Amino acid sequence: MPIVVRIDVELAKRKLSVGEFAERVGLTPANVAVLKNGRAKAVRFSTLEAMCRVLGCQPGDLLEWVPDGDE
Repeated sequence: MPIVVRIDVELAKRKLSVGEFAERVGLTPANVAVLKNGRAKAVRFSTLEAMCRVLGCQPGDLLEWVPDGDE
């Protein structure tokens, strides 16, 4: 999938655990894992906003488009 989720990088920069992040954002740790591992098919803007608010970052810090080999 050409969209790469970089939540783990931002969590590591802030020394924030998945559990604490999930609680602050209002998600379950399992749902954060789905996002982190790139298994999510969609992300609500409200969830993206909450993640950016908690991490103090921009959406582009969390999501990156990487072209696949077909491009």
